Amino acid sequence: MAIANVKEVFDGMPGVFNATAAQGLDAVFQFEITGDGGGNWNVAIKGGACDISEGTHDAPTTTLTMSGETWLAMVNGELNGMQAFMSGQLKVSGDIMLAQRIPELFPF
Repeated sequence: MAIANVKEVFDGMPGVFNATAAQGLDAVFQFEITGDGGGNWNVAIKGGACDISEGTHDAPTTTLTMSGETWLAMVNGELNGMQAFMSGQLKVSGDIMLAQRIPELFPF
């Protein structure tokens, strides 16, 4: 069943978090989701645990900016993150290589 709303994705992230993939990682992902149902969320990963908060973080490691439609397509497996990046639908600032680990850390 496809996830249909952006907030639902962030609410579900702790349940799918892959702590094994996060070993040794200390990072903050800032998600800036534009358009209907969008908003800002930050995901802090440290010590094999994740903390997800609504709002912006003062010093994120990686910032990802995209529309809600793009984010939902990526989470639902309809759009590859690299394709979204290359087509300009996804903008990444900070540690771009770290952004590539998101599907491994949160396998929806």
